Amino acid sequence: MSLRELPDPERLPALDTRYAQRRPAAGLPDPLGHPPRILLLYGSLRERSYSRLLVEEAARLVRYFGGEARIFDPRELPLPDQVPRDDHPAVRELRELSLWSEGQIWCSPERHGQISAVMKAQIDHLPLNSGGLRPTQGRTLAVMQVSGGSQSFNAVNTLRLLGRWMRMFTIPNQSSVAKAFDEFDAEGRMRPSSYYERLVDVVEELMRFTVLLRPQVAALTDRYSERKEAGTPVTDRARDLAAIAVAPASAPCARSGCC
Repeated sequence: MSLRELPDPERLPALDTRYAQRRPAAGLPDPLGHPPRILLLYGSLRERSYSRLLVEEAARLVRYFGGEARIFDPRELPLPDQVPRDDHPAVRELRELSLWSEGQIWCSPERHGQISAVMKAQIDHLPLNSGGLRPTQGRTLAVMQVSGGSQSFNAVNTLRLLGRWMRMFTIPNQSSVAKAFDEFDAEGRMRPSSYYERLVDVVEELMRFTVLLRPQVAALTDRYSERKEAGTPVTDRARDLAAIAVAPASAPCARSGCC
């Protein structure tokens, strides 16, 4: 399994629960009802990886806010095109997790002014279309980065571009943590700060957008070009015999037979 176990999942020492909504999406229409499914990706293999530590804090918040969080561990992932036909257990699991997800969180360190190779490799292993399945299309996305120096937005800007390319709905808020080595204690837990407060804002917003958009994915991602390629014209409900057959008896068309 390439899932990373979340240490200390219930403890949130930096969160002031007096101001935290346990269910940020409460009040929004939610016909699906199950906990929002959030996949989290990070972009470093270091033993003390700050992108991983930030993702773990985000995963704890996802759980606190009523979602289900799964963190992909990229340590066993090969490079893109390294394995023929991508036939590798870690690649298959990453794609299955993406299909399972309804929203995702991507966090990369900024390296040479860009996202890391580890982060890009994970995204490159996610196809736009695989056997009619679309592992990313229609999912919500939150983007985050950590930096070793002053605050920058190069990595999150690139992640936004990639999210658009992968046909995801990237939320407006984002997190960029500068001098990340100062923001985590010896146990790897994030200290209270404005950076932590922004992280809470990001996860809250992702939960709301995920609950709001997930029932509408089929309608929001329906495309003329794909219908044309598949040869499936739009059904005109006014002339659809099946629709007429199940129309209420009081409907004008059902009474008069004019359709």
